[in-house]
Amino acid sequence: MMNCERVVFQTVTIKEASLKCKQKQDQLDRKNKEIEDIKQTLRLKQMEEEDHQRRISNTRRTIDDLKAELAKVGDQPDVMPRINAVNVELRTIREERAKVEGEKADLRREKDNLIRKLNDMNNMMNAKEEKLRGRHRDTHFAIQWLRQNRQLFGGNVHEPMMLVINVKDHRFAKFVENHISFHDLRAFVFQRKDDMERFMTEVRDKMNLKVNSISAPVESCSRRPPSRSIEALRRFGFFTYLREMFDAPDEVMSYLCHQYKVHDVPVGNDQTKAMIKTVIEEPYLRVFYTTEERYTLKRSHYSNKISTSNSAVHPSQYLTITVDAEEKRQLEQQMKLKLQDIEERMKALQTEAASLDRRDNELLAEKKHLSEVKGKKRQLEQKISTKQDRQVLKSPYYAFQEGRPRLVRDEPGLRRIDYWRSPPNACWLDLSHVFLQQKCSRLEQRKVQLTEQCKGLLKRAKTICRMQPDESLPEDLRNAFSKLPDTLDEIDTLLNEERARAECFTGLSERVVEEYNKREQEIKHLEKELEDRSNALNAYRQNISEAKERWLNPLKQLVEQINGKFSDFFRSMQCAGEVDLHSENEEEYDKYGIRIRVKFHSSTQLHELTAYHQSGGERSVSTMLYLMALQELNRCPFRVVDEINQGMDPVNERRVFDIVVRTACKETTSQYFFITPKLLQNLQYADEMTVLCVHNGGQMLPPNQWDEKAFIKRCLERKARA
Repeated sequence: MMNCERVVFQTVTIKEASLKCKQKQDQLDRKNKEIEDIKQTLRLKQMEEEDHQRRISNTRRTIDDLKAELAKVGDQPDVMPRINAVNVELRTIREERAKVEGEKADLRREKDNLIRKLNDMNNMMNAKEEKLRGRHRDTHFAIQWLRQNRQLFGGNVHEPMMLVINVKDHRFAKFVENHISFHDLRAFVFQRKDDMERFMTEVRDKMNLKVNSISAPVESCSRRPPSRSIEALRRFGFFTYLREMFDAPDEVMSYLCHQYKVHDVPVGNDQTKAMIKTVIEEPYLRVFYTTEERYTLKRSHYSNKISTSNSAVHPSQYLTITVDAEEKRQLEQQMKLKLQDIEERMKALQTEAASLDRRDNELLAEKKHLSEVKGKKRQLEQKISTKQDRQVLKSPYYAFQEGRPRLVRDEPGLRRIDYWRSPPNACWLDLSHVFLQQKCSRLEQRKVQLTEQCKGLLKRAKTICRMQPDESLPEDLRNAFSKLPDTLDEIDTLLNEERARAECFTGLSERVVEEYNKREQEIKHLEKELEDRSNALNAYRQNISEAKERWLNPLKQLVEQINGKFSDFFRSMQCAGEVDLHSENEEEYDKYGIRIRVKFHSSTQLHELTAYHQSGGERSVSTMLYLMALQELNRCPFRVVDEINQGMDPVNERRVFDIVVRTACKETTSQYFFITPKLLQNLQYADEMTVLCVHNGGQMLPPNQWDEKAFIKRCLERKARA
């Protein structure tokens, strides 16, 4: 019984011991696993520490190398004297280059002025030609042909007078233009007759162009003296002769003196007009001008009395544009030589400028190198300081590993199991926490310092950029800063480069700066003037458009009415005619005109009324009927027609007379005076007509001795005897 109980007790004890052993074994396994994890962590930390130590070693070597390089830089001589010398030479080069550029600019301006002056002359000549082309296209075509074939002629050939006459003062143009007919103003002038004949054969016969040509007198009349000096006429207000108001080639002036007596036609002023009664008594004056009128004096061969006619001086249309052809030719020759000199001088200046640029670049490169040497010491010091700040502290885990064996040796009585039971990671974490707290404290202090420094720099930057303290960075500045480097070293390098480049701008010429400021002001002024003129132009265009509507529409209606009357008159003569408002360009208001087209024969078409398609009688008929068409639309007290039938053939004269009688004898028609030296026989008269015979001449009887009945009786007797 006792044995059995003992066995049971032992069995229970063994089971309990086994269970405890099993529990202890499980605990030991867990501890072993923890030990393995700690060893693994230790190995990783040791590897990190080794890498850290390698980086520290590399940083120390880098610092040593930078210090060695800094020592070498410190041994070099001072580069500032050479930098100053380079700056002086750069300043001298910049001043010389500014002088060269100034001289080049002067040459360019001189060249531009010559070209502009010639272009102005060409533009004025083109304006004259355009006026001539608008008035007479055939003459313009002949000018183009002459310019291409001038080598065919042996003597001098001058283009139409209106192109070669140069009025000295635009105020005088009206006198010259009123004195010379347009027929001659558009005429070509030849020195030799054979050249004129060759020219007319080419342009008139072969090209069918209607042009005028003139052969200058064989003996030049251009220097012919006036009948009296102008000094003798000053008491009447005359101040010059017509010839002195303009320049022209010798052949042209010779013709005008011979044909128009321009050397003997005086021009007066308001004083002349005031004493006109006295002036016309002078026996030697034939034609003269006052400020606004032309006077023509004729002496009667019968009574020796002077008859005077005057007409208004109309404004000039062609000669107000003054271009001296000889001056233009001389300017072209001078410009050719001057441009050659300018080009040669420009090449020399270009070579000199290139040499200065090369030397300037060499000095800039040298100065950049010297500036880099100068800033290298400071850069090395900054790099050393940066590397030293980046050295990491000794690993707190490594310090713990050095201290842990001492703890074991100092307490040898500790059992091994208790050693492993003590948590080594907790101690390490405590030490790590202490070291990290110290490092964080230092970093916080550094952060505060950098933050304050950055705030000060930001405040200064905003002050420089003229920004408010609470204002955000503008977009343009943000874009500009985004293009800058991110590191301090790169910014320092870029700053040194820009500083070296800025130091090179030491030789700016004051004249260049003044010229720049002047041109800038001129540009602003011209832009303002352009804007004002553009606004004014738009306003003018609007006003012109409105005025055009108010003027053109009524005018077209009036021309339609004239055309209706004119066509009726021609139909009554079994002919055709029409009138319309004509202009090649609606915007060229000075070229608007009345175009008359007529047809006198059934086999022909309507042709414009000119000197080339109709005879003189047909032109007279057309003119008379046009005037009568106008009269139908305008009421006035009376009308006068003088010798309108001269040059008409009998058929047309009879037709026109019949139309005049029908028109003049209407009840609502104004009184009509028809003056003529002769009439056809057997014309149709009306009771409303009154015939007045006016006799004049040196042998006429006084009115009180005139016997009309005796005169008629003698006429009838003479007719009966015949």
